[in-house]
Amino acid sequence: MNIKDIFKRTEKEEGVIRGILRALPIVMGYVPVGFAFGVLAQKAGISFLNTVAMSLLVYAGAAQFIAVGLIEASVPGVSIVLTTLIVNLRHLIMTSALAPFLKGWKASELAAFSFQVTDETFAVHSTSFGSTSLVKREVFATNVTAQSAWVAGTWIGARAGRLVADVEAYALDYALPALFIALIVLQIKKINQVLLAIITGSLSVLLLLAGMDRWNIIIATLIGATLGVLFEQWDPKASS
Repeated sequence: MNIKDIFKRTEKEEGVIRGILRALPIVMGYVPVGFAFGVLAQKAGISFLNTVAMSLLVYAGAAQFIAVGLIEASVPGVSIVLTTLIVNLRHLIMTSALAPFLKGWKASELAAFSFQVTDETFAVHSTSFGSTSLVKREVFATNVTAQSAWVAGTWIGARAGRLVADVEAYALDYALPALFIALIVLQIKKINQVLLAIITGSLSVLLLLAGMDRWNIIIATLIGATLGVLFEQWDPKASS
């Protein structure tokens, strides 16, 4: 192998490195929240293997926390599946927003990508897609790094589950919302986006207080997205 071959391979790896670096803010949030999930799962009586397998195969933070609570309450399996399905319906909206940038991808690539889309990776991808050339290995490097952090946090929490008496005392459950708020703030560039964020967030809270604790996020997101489209149509500068 000569020097030119070494430089060529390094150039190919640049996309992977960029993807990993892009995921680092997500990693900082996923490890502590994954840790909290691992602890709660252990306290709910879920085995170490099943706890880690849930983060590997399900990989849906909110749905995993909800599932743990339902399992601990001895809720029937069908109810658990339906509840987590409803909670994860928001992924249809997120992947639909990213779909125009994924034209020409193979079915296997789309399946792998969609499996690893979360609220946080969606926020990162929605910022980068369209502004830079889309490199598949960079995209997948971001997704794999994020899930690896989630699984690692779960593994550590499942191992240390017996040593932590109360997860809420450490406010670990707030790490994920704090991370997502930070990612959203970085995307806000216009006053219309600030207004939409306030409207959508307030509507979600009002729907939750009204008793819609399963549909509040989905309904608020749909209304917020619709208003966003209307704002762009009314203000040509918003889409420029």
